[in-house]
Amino acid sequence: MNRFVAAERALRTAAPHELLDAVRRVLVEQYAAESVELYMADYGLTVLQPVSVLPHTLEPVSVHNSPAGRAFGAQEPFLEDARDGVVRAHLPVTVRGDRLGVLSVTLPDDEQVKESLGELTEIAEVLGHEVVVAERDTDVYLQARRRDRLTLAAEMQWHLLPGRSCARREYELGAQLEPAYAIFGDNFDWSATADRLTLYVTNGMGEGIEASLLTNLAINALRNARRAGIPIADQAALADQAVYAHYRGRSYLSVLMLDFELATGRARAVDAGSPQLLRMRGGTVERVTFEAQLPLGMFEETDYVAQEFQAEPGDRLVFVSDGVYDVASPGGEVYGDAALARAILATRLLPAAEVPRAILHELTGHRGRPAPDDDALVVCLDWHGDDQGHTKAPPG
Repeated sequence: MNRFVAAERALRTAAPHELLDAVRRVLVEQYAAESVELYMADYGLTVLQPVSVLPHTLEPVSVHNSPAGRAFGAQEPFLEDARDGVVRAHLPVTVRGDRLGVLSVTLPDDEQVKESLGELTEIAEVLGHEVVVAERDTDVYLQARRRDRLTLAAEMQWHLLPGRSCARREYELGAQLEPAYAIFGDNFDWSATADRLTLYVTNGMGEGIEASLLTNLAINALRNARRAGIPIADQAALADQAVYAHYRGRSYLSVLMLDFELATGRARAVDAGSPQLLRMRGGTVERVTFEAQLPLGMFEETDYVAQEFQAEPGDRLVFVSDGVYDVASPGGEVYGDAALARAILATRLLPAAEVPRAILHELTGHRGRPAPDDDALVVCLDWHGDDQGHTKAPPG
């Protein structure tokens, strides 16, 4: 049995909470590793939190200016010369574009790293898949993501999400919520089949637990309708009925829904409220508007109509909640379309997974204080189209 197979088998047979122990043991025995550490990206995407010992006794490392952070941001292995010929390989732990963290492996010499780097990178990928499965049965990796304690509302919202990024041949997606540890109403959801991508961007009213409960009801109602194979306009109608039946119009939820045909880029869209869409095409940023329809749950038995939308290869679509475009500076200037367009252009060379965090960082500068008054949500969708596997350059 070769050493990669041994590593893969060790991970697949390990207890959910012992994945790091399993990969560490096999890397020491089969690859002569001197040390092995696993870091998970925190909810705010600012640091990589160590998994080794809980509660955290090792120091977190920065996503922005550390060797492990470089591997995380670039999604490529990064080699760091440690001491006396010892090399530390930082390897992205990623599952289908969802960036979980970094596996850092210290090896005794350069030649061994060069010979083993391909296998080590694959082992980090296998580890990522096993972490996702293990999170059903243990809290170890979810605990490791926490730089601070989550509010209960934020716990509910993060648990509801599909991930923070994903990628396949036709598109790349990235999303981020702020304040990461105290989010309550904003949300996003996506799901793909062989030929379609469905995307929801939601903005729930209210604060705290009440906002989170409203969003949970609406998202699960939308998923229930989607999984029954119902068209997108009818998904909105059924979720509207579910929210109205519970709240009787006292609370409601805004949502922008799109259902893309992967082969053509044609989409059907339902705009039921406040989330906004901006498109960068050919270096030009413009707002995309749809016919405004009523938020989910505002009135009884609202009918919804889907509109046509066309995505072209190379398009970058950026979705934002009102906690982004309505934010005012200390002088009272609203962030708005012009500032958003500048932020989108400034981040045009970043991959989709990096764009939301960069725009939210820019928003913090405009706001003039770190803590927002409202939820802020950014979702970035890079549309490559059905190009038979040919790689496309970044938008713009």
